Amino acid sequence: MLRTDGVRFSIVRHAAWAPGLTTAQAWADWARAPFPITASGSEPAVAAMPSMLRRRAGFLGKMALEVAYQCLETRADVPTVFCSRHGEVARAVDLLTELARGNLLSPTAFGMAVHNASAGLFSIARADRANHVALAAGAASVEHAVIEACGLLADGAPMVLLVVCDCPLPAPFAGFEDCAEQPHAWAWLMTAACADPIALSWRADADTDTDTKAMPAGLDILRFQLSGQADLERLANRRRWRWSRDA
Repeated sequence: MLRTDGVRFSIVRHAAWAPGLTTAQAWADWARAPFPITASGSEPAVAAMPSMLRRRAGFLGKMALEVAYQCLETRADVPTVFCSRHGEVARAVDLLTELARGNLLSPTAFGMAVHNASAGLFSIARADRANHVALAAGAASVEHAVIEACGLLADGAPMVLLVVCDCPLPAPFAGFEDCAEQPHAWAWLMTAACADPIALSWRADADTDTDTKAMPAGLDILRFQLSGQADLERLANRRRWRWSRDA
C-alpha cells in the first residue's frame, strides 16, 4: 500500500551522464565538490539503440536514453517513469519559430517535441511493452516522479526505472529560469525498500516560496544520493520535501 505521508524505496542500480561527466568516478568527484556543468558539444553515444531511431533524438533525449540503457541493461518488462521539468522545450521553440516564419513543420520534429518522446523511442527500440509514464511537475518534478514510481511498486511492480533529465532553457524563456539549469540526466532502478533505503516525506508549507538555489533540483537530489549525505530538504510547489537515508 502506498502511504500518504511519505514513501520509501531502494536503488539497486544507477547511472548518470552530463557533458564532461561520463564515468562513475567523475560523478563521485563531482558529488564531493560540485561545479557548474556546461554544454561542451559532446553527446552520449547511445550505442545500444539502433541508429535509425537514435538519429531522431535530440541532445536531451540522448542523455535520457543513455542513462536508461546503462541502468536497465537487458532487463525487460520494467515500468519506466521519465521525468523532465522542461522537456524538449528547445525543439518546441524551433517549431514555433518555423510557424511564425510561415514554414511547414516536420512531422518527425513535432513528434519528438512531445514530453513522452524519449520514453516512446526507448520502448520501441527495445520492443518492450512495459508501462511508461512521462511527467513534469514544476520545481518538484523529481519528487512527484519518485511518488509515481513508488505507486507502481506498491501496485506490484518488482522494479521501476526512473529517468530524470533536463537542460537550460532556450533564449526566449531564459528569463523564467529560477535556478542555474545545467545539462544532465540520471536513472535509478528502484525497488521496494530493502537494503540502504531512501525515504521521501513532505508537508504543506503554503507560506514558503520555491527555493532558488544555484543547483537545479535534479542535480541537488543526485548529489544527495551519490554523496551519502544524511538528508536533504527542498522547498517547492508549496511543500517542504525531505529526503533522508532511512535505517
